[in-house]
Amino acid sequence: MFCSEKKLREVERIVKANDREYNEKFQYADNRIHTSKYNILTFLPINLFEQFQRVANAYFLCLLILQLIPEISSLTWFTTIVPLVLVITMTAVKDATDDYFRHKSDNQVNNRQSEVLINSKLQNEKWMNVKVGDIIKLENNQFVAADLLLLSSSEPHGLCYVETAELDGETNLKVRHALSVTSELGADISRLAGFDGPDTKLMQNSGKTKFKRTSIDRLMNTLVLWIFGFLICLGIILAIGNSIWESQTGDQFRTFLFWNEGEKSSVFSGFLTFWSYIIILNTVVPISLYVSVEVIRLGHSYFINWDRKMYYSRKAIPAVARTTTLNEELGQIEYIFSDKTGTLTQNIMTFKRCSINGRIYGEVHDDLDQKTEITQEKEPVDFSVKSQADREFQFFDHHLMESIKMGDPKVHEFLRLLALCHTVMSEENSAVRNPEGQIKLYSKGADTILFEKLHPSNEVLLSLTSDHLSEFAGEGLRTLAIAYRDLDDKYFKEWHKMLEDANAATEERDERIAGLYEEIERDLMLLGATAVEDKLQEGVIETVTSLSLANIKIWVLTGDKQETAINIGYACNMLTDDMNDVFVIAGNNAVEVREELRKAKQNLFGQNRNFSNGHVVCEKKQQLELDSIVEETITGDYALIINGHSLAHALESDVKNDLLELACMCKTVICCRVTPLQKAQVVELVKKYRNAVTLAIGDGANDVSMIKSAHIGVGISGQEGLQAVLASDYSFAQFRYLQRLLLVHGRWSYFRMCKFLCYFFYKNFAFTLVHFWFGFFCGFSAQTVYDQWFITLFNIVYTSLPVLAMGIFDQDVSDQNSVDCPQLYKPGQLNLLFNKRKFFICVLHGIYTSLVLFFIPYGAFYNVAGEDGQHIADYQSFAVTMATSLVIVVSVQIALDTSYWTFINHVFIWGSIAIYFSILFTMHSNGIFGIFPNQFPFVGNARHSLTQKCIWLVILLTTVASVMPVVAFRFLKVDLYPTLSDQIRRWQKAQKKARPPSSRRPRTRRSSSRRSGYAFAHQEGYGELITSGKNMRAKNPPPTSGLEKTHYNSTSWIENLCKKTTDTVSSFSQDKTVKL
Repeated sequence: MFCSEKKLREVERIVKANDREYNEKFQYADNRIHTSKYNILTFLPINLFEQFQRVANAYFLCLLILQLIPEISSLTWFTTIVPLVLVITMTAVKDATDDYFRHKSDNQVNNRQSEVLINSKLQNEKWMNVKVGDIIKLENNQFVAADLLLLSSSEPHGLCYVETAELDGETNLKVRHALSVTSELGADISRLAGFDGPDTKLMQNSGKTKFKRTSIDRLMNTLVLWIFGFLICLGIILAIGNSIWESQTGDQFRTFLFWNEGEKSSVFSGFLTFWSYIIILNTVVPISLYVSVEVIRLGHSYFINWDRKMYYSRKAIPAVARTTTLNEELGQIEYIFSDKTGTLTQNIMTFKRCSINGRIYGEVHDDLDQKTEITQEKEPVDFSVKSQADREFQFFDHHLMESIKMGDPKVHEFLRLLALCHTVMSEENSAVRNPEGQIKLYSKGADTILFEKLHPSNEVLLSLTSDHLSEFAGEGLRTLAIAYRDLDDKYFKEWHKMLEDANAATEERDERIAGLYEEIERDLMLLGATAVEDKLQEGVIETVTSLSLANIKIWVLTGDKQETAINIGYACNMLTDDMNDVFVIAGNNAVEVREELRKAKQNLFGQNRNFSNGHVVCEKKQQLELDSIVEETITGDYALIINGHSLAHALESDVKNDLLELACMCKTVICCRVTPLQKAQVVELVKKYRNAVTLAIGDGANDVSMIKSAHIGVGISGQEGLQAVLASDYSFAQFRYLQRLLLVHGRWSYFRMCKFLCYFFYKNFAFTLVHFWFGFFCGFSAQTVYDQWFITLFNIVYTSLPVLAMGIFDQDVSDQNSVDCPQLYKPGQLNLLFNKRKFFICVLHGIYTSLVLFFIPYGAFYNVAGEDGQHIADYQSFAVTMATSLVIVVSVQIALDTSYWTFINHVFIWGSIAIYFSILFTMHSNGIFGIFPNQFPFVGNARHSLTQKCIWLVILLTTVASVMPVVAFRFLKVDLYPTLSDQIRRWQKAQKKARPPSSRRPRTRRSSSRRSGYAFAHQEGYGELITSGKNMRAKNPPPTSGLEKTHYNSTSWIENLCKKTTDTVSSFSQDKTVKL
């Protein structure tokens, strides 16, 4: 088989238990986990190969080769190789560090111990050394790092309980049965290794992680190509100029240059000059750009990791930036796709109510038998008589205990079922024999599934229990239906024998087993239903409201049913009673779904509206302008709710545009009963047709596909394992931390990266284009203006640290003001701080600075003598003057660009100037000239030039002429057309001056408001009741328990926040127009 051929899919696997010699001939994979990319031998060749696949690195490698050709190179090789080696080395160190941690993680898994049966003895063996066919003994709570076949168990009937949270996110225990032929062996043997290493389910299902790139990355790649094209144009212009000069003027210099007549044609001279200028002007394509960007992103990632306000102290879980390449995209999010259970809710179930034989337990009634709210003064049921009772559990209906004491058979049966089927699962069954010898089948599951399996005699009780389910749903509780069946002893034995035969079958095994379970799970007798509460996490309402004010749209994608999804929407204030309409799409086929979408759009836009097809305009700003025009035609707030069955039809090619246009015009979108694949499809739909930056957040393995599909994936370290976290780009413990991640870290990262890029391109154009102007005065001879060592050190020593400090530490407003004023987030969504227009402005700024840097010293030096009467208009003095002017101008410029000064900024900016002068005087000294006479020809020039007052006057004039237009423009812009950020920054300065330095406002903890949210399914048909809001329109209900006493009206909180934001903005400038 050739190496390029794909590995054939295994149909069957032949294994002999405890026979390594036999199994090795099949060459099964070993059990070693490999997620690392390199080893000691392969690191250097593979990493270099990867790095030179980048266009910039390959480009500079070609330049280095060109510089080795003496006919075209006027620069020595070290001017290119020094920065190239530095960039490659820094990138290699970063890649090696990342891979080291991958190796460390792999070793932790590979070196875990297991007990393997070898030579008839149980021996300790590392998991990485386990082979296919080995017999392994597992203890309770032991880690499993291979796919195993259960042979026997110490539990009765060969049962084993496995938690698969790392695989599928499920925290409940899964029941596994041993093989019937080996189950009677008991604890003598345990499990057989079937699939190892990369063949295991976990590694197979981990999927291929998509390489994510930010919009700024894509824009940078485009701009670098434009710059390269610009460089080619400059080279062509100068090459043409050289050919013309050679043909018209160059003949006068042939004798002086010892050229023979006709030895060198003007065309060939122009050709060589083209390549010479490509080498000289190569700094316009910034080699250090990418490595500088990576350093800045790394710093931003550490700020996220170190943020104590995103640290969850209850479980000691910090926020973690699992990638360093996406930070600035956090400041451009337009759509958030969120899971519900465990993401918005706590995923911790509290038993609240139940319905047993048509009676509700858990409600509290007054003396007139009227239902009342639970208050703190209400006495809970005393469970202390039972030593096993949970001391923290509170239940306020004493009728349940009374029914238990009276021996109500239905209540006892109900509680016995819960004791035996004790996990929160969508469906679970248990067959048990009671002390009287009777066999009972206990079943618990979703009402839609269980009600279809009931005996016809349950019709009255079914209707009553359905009403109770509707009531529980209205209160935000998660429900399960409870039923049982009495089984005949003879029938059960026959059925169990058929089940054993089906388990041993080699063909259609799963179908036969499913059919047998379907047969026994019929004619069930309904007992009632349970209702548990899954509360919202702390701060969810505040976070959702704040993100909405930042113009971020939040879509909830959940696997729960419609009633559940709607109620969580009301609980989070995504849905409110004040909304103009809530569109519910529940069509059963494509035609019905399309018709429902069209009707909803007519209600939203009006009968005479011409609908667009949902496709985007290529340019982001044009698209957003179109969206704003469409949104202006919408008056009021709308919401869209669609179930998974209808969504499958809506995602078809001829309907999805209608779905997307309607959904994007709604304030809230909730997709319920969706599969993991549909979650990913919804995200891809918005990414593709809206050209919007998306974020997906979830806590379970069923959210992994959604997390990987979005531009940014966030994992919640919750109750459902680590699969979502491992697949994510960022992780933390609580949904509320998303507010700080986006509004503070995301906005700052975008702000800093944009300022860094603007300045970086500006200084490179200002530095490089001086050579272009000089070409017109040196006969297009490809002579450099600066000393070659200055060209080498300018980007990597003189100007690297100040721009890095600005890119890492700068901030326009404080973190608290970033949270208090979410509208500050909008410039990132609109790409206002760095785009193609901003790039051209930076280029024009750099061109202007290069003109000033060249022509002011050139004019000042024209026929000028020094103070001592000597002529100073020589090439070396001219070069030193321009180089000094350049360093000072770009340093002053970055000082003007810096909004937030730290000690590091001061040291880096002013220290860089000091380093420049130190190196300048060192390289121009007699001592270094004596050691390296060929490399440092500018001997004594710095000392001679910089002692002349006229030189410093030229430097001062150049600096003022370069900087003053920028200062004047920014002053007028901030005064006449201030942005919201300008106003808040001005307000911050005023507050800082007005407040005494020692005074500090005490921190106050704001109590949170939240409603109960739930995620379990109920019988279809209650959506209209919940969407009508009739069951939850009570205003300001009194607190019902001590835990709920801290709740307050969330609408008031939202109004206060909006009012606070408006008042804050107004206080910055009462008569100024706020412009983004």
